Amino acid sequence: MRILITGICGFAGSHLARGLLQAREGIRISGVDNLSRPGSETNLAPLRALGCEITVADLRDPSVLQNFPAADWLIDAAAEPSVLAGISGGSSAGDLLNNNLFSTVPMLEFCRRHAAVFTLLSTSRVYGIKPLCGIPLTVTNQAFTPETGSGFSQGVSEAFPSTAPVSLYGASKLCAETLALEFGEAFGFPVWLNRCGVLAGAGQFGKADQGIFSFWIHRWAAKLPLKYIGFGGHGYQVRDCLHPSDLVSLLLQQFDAGAAQQKTRVFNVSGGAPSAMSLSQLSRWCTERLGAHSVAADPQERPYDLPWVVLDSGLAKETWQWHPRRNAESIVEEIAGHALANPQWLDLCTP
Repeated sequence: MRILITGICGFAGSHLARGLLQAREGIRISGVDNLSRPGSETNLAPLRALGCEITVADLRDPSVLQNFPAADWLIDAAAEPSVLAGISGGSSAGDLLNNNLFSTVPMLEFCRRHAAVFTLLSTSRVYGIKPLCGIPLTVTNQAFTPETGSGFSQGVSEAFPSTAPVSLYGASKLCAETLALEFGEAFGFPVWLNRCGVLAGAGQFGKADQGIFSFWIHRWAAKLPLKYIGFGGHGYQVRDCLHPSDLVSLLLQQFDAGAAQQKTRVFNVSGGAPSAMSLSQLSRWCTERLGAHSVAADPQERPYDLPWVVLDSGLAKETWQWHPRRNAESIVEEIAGHALANPQWLDLCTP
């Protein structure tokens, strides 16, 4: 089996490449990455040492994949991952769409030419901001929690509204999902869309607006300034976390199913309620593991901030008997070990 991974040198792409090679014999992996994310260059040599054939190129150039060797499966892990992309940080809305939507077209054309399976790593941010903000919440143990009887104790399911606004970032991923499904239907190749919760683990290139678990723990270990933003400045906002290595078994099942599984192509894939944690709870863990540190409060909310986003992966469990093996405790401990061993990591992955 030959697999093409776009964004192979990123956090998710590199973990998937390693995990797939370990999980099944006879796999050959090629990849494309433009190394635009600071820190991603550190994965290039180790992946090549494992036998991955990596081309450094920009997928926004449609010619990159035109003469690329055939593959049985394309996994799209290439994206601008920040929910603030397009409105801050120097990137424009056009840059965001080029990265997350328009570059998807040559990938889908590649799958059409070679009858390859297409897998998109999507996001929880395709769900509507207003419906998410409308979930009734209470504060329990320093964390926002859906009120009893609200129907969200296990998280948000795939049936939750994706009505605008979802953020420019969310819109780019939602449009890419729709485009992929249409291509698969029109040209007869299997498409799988996996909406991931917050991916987290050692070696992630954390920022305040993406990779929050890694960002928070690394800055805590280095005793660098941190602050709770919005929602009263208490740090009660909650996300669930998922280690990318836990995606491997699910992706292989989906590939093996090919076109046989016709009814459902979209799945939430996350750590869910058992791995959900607020920033305040994460700070409490950091204090016990890494020592005391102060956190400032800034009640001013940023665009697209949400108090509680947890995905319900019940459909993936029902369909594929899938569930994550790594719990939140093991993930944050892995990150802490990496932070202590690599005290300059955030300098490496900061533009």
